[in-house]
Amino acid sequence: MIPLPLARIAEITSGALAGMADPRAVVRGPVVIDSRAVEPGSLFVAIKGDRVDGHDFAAQAVEAGAVAVLASRPVDAPAVVVGDTVTALAGLANAVCAQLPSVTVIGVTGSAGKTTTKDLLARLTARVGPTVAPAGSFNNEIGHPLTVLKADENTRYLVLELSARYAGDIAHLARVAPPRIGVVLNVGTAHLGVFGGKEAIARAKGELVEALPADGVAVLNADDPLVAAMAGRTDARITWYGRAESAAVRAEGVTLDGRGRASFTLRTPSGAAPVALRLYGEHAVENALAAAAAAYELGLPVATIAEELSEAEPRSRWRMEVTDREDGVTVINDAYNANPDSMRAAFGTFDVLAGGRRRFAVIAALRELGEESAALNEDLGRLAGGAGLAGLFVVGPDAEEILAGARAAAGGAPDATRITHVADAEAAGAALSALLAPDDVVLVKGPRAAGLERVAETLLGGDRR
Repeated sequence: MIPLPLARIAEITSGALAGMADPRAVVRGPVVIDSRAVEPGSLFVAIKGDRVDGHDFAAQAVEAGAVAVLASRPVDAPAVVVGDTVTALAGLANAVCAQLPSVTVIGVTGSAGKTTTKDLLARLTARVGPTVAPAGSFNNEIGHPLTVLKADENTRYLVLELSARYAGDIAHLARVAPPRIGVVLNVGTAHLGVFGGKEAIARAKGELVEALPADGVAVLNADDPLVAAMAGRTDARITWYGRAESAAVRAEGVTLDGRGRASFTLRTPSGAAPVALRLYGEHAVENALAAAAAAYELGLPVATIAEELSEAEPRSRWRMEVTDREDGVTVINDAYNANPDSMRAAFGTFDVLAGGRRRFAVIAALRELGEESAALNEDLGRLAGGAGLAGLFVVGPDAEEILAGARAAAGGAPDATRITHVADAEAAGAALSALLAPDDVVLVKGPRAAGLERVAETLLGGDRR
């Protein structure tokens, strides 16, 4: 963060100094919402959540070195008191971003693949300048401004994820840090029930391209019709990526190795180069192409782009993490989140990676699917039941449709999938541990709320990668 005195922070946020706060005291960062993350020079933002109120930790934060607390009520510590801390946090991030004229903001959105694409793109931009990007999926109204506030005078690229649960969310995030390059990956089924249909999701995702300036660049997926239609919603220049011949940045000759990792020729208007991804799953090709197209617009040579893509390892946890135990059991931990599209992609990669080995899967009911929830969860059950599994564990509540679909697909043959409904991740981990034999393969995949990463941790002996 650029250094700011408390008086200036109060001015930006329309706040009032309280608790004997020194207006000349300088915040140098980081700006944090967890008192345990405070460092000398920090600003602690007190947010009242459903279970924890940050205001209760104000004194503790200052004792740990925070210069002051950004609070919505007086606290027992030096503070800048504002009407709403989340709103003030966004205003502070916007003001800091405006003071960094050398920064190029790149926004990434889509129903799936945002974090992987952001990680790849941040690796690419780091080749040409200091880069700030969020850890994991810090992509909402709190995580987004916190990431922006990590930038300082040396930062040249801000690579940001923009997520949406409701219409207007992406437009709000784009106002916090106005993007010059906007990358739209896809329009899928995540949050289908909240938005009411894929067309409504497309309208929300398209808020990113609407926020671009006329001299900006919209990086759009030529293979997704709903994304392609966004070209008419922006005055920015369009760069197309995908597998279509019309895409300026495209993948040719895609092949998968025995571990489900893709290789292809990266084709750009200025040449081509081979790419061999270390990321698992053919769906990673789309993410790599999106990152490559944005990097191409920044002037990176195609050979450099291909080299970086080929060397990139997974950076954000619980997304297609493939771990081989000493006994040969392979655990695929893709438990960060799930929707019908990502489930199909995961099972496709699982099929390639498992080959002829014995297979198990642990899944949970998908959420936020609205009126289509029952049908889509039954489809998921059919997908799992027809995947040649030795055992399927369905975790948690609302599992009836998945179980019905899985049983219908598995049939009653002697070698049919053993289908088990368990209460929670701990029960699934314990039951599965008793069944595994050397060389088996396990897929763990479900919505974030199900906590299925705990199954992978159990199977890997407490490994919390």
